[in-house]
Amino acid sequence: MEIQNVEVNQMPAISGNNNADAKKNAQKQPPTATEIQVWLVSHLAEQLEINSNDIDVTIPFERYGLDSSAAVSLSGDLEDWLGCEIDPTLLYDYPTIEGLARHLAEELKVKV
Repeated sequence: MEIQNVEVNQMPAISGNNNADAKKNAQKQPPTATEIQVWLVSHLAEQLEINSNDIDVTIPFERYGLDSSAAVSLSGDLEDWLGCEIDPTLLYDYPTIEGLARHLAEELKVKV
């Protein structure tokens, strides 16, 4: 799997207030499924001490050797990154990076 870096360009402000409003709106936007997926791949690769290119987002977490304590640790770190509570059992309900990222992105959109 190849993950590409996404470059975000900022538009110039038309007036001082518009720029402040744009920053507030940008801060309220939850991460996309792709951003969550990239974070999960990177974090899992670091945790397993493997290259992130060796992680397939469609392979279940258990195939990477994640036991229950590793799942709790991963969900805790994800919780810190997202700034919201994550139930550790979500890794069992959505057993792939792709599925979990998609689910979390949808849930976070609803909460905004």
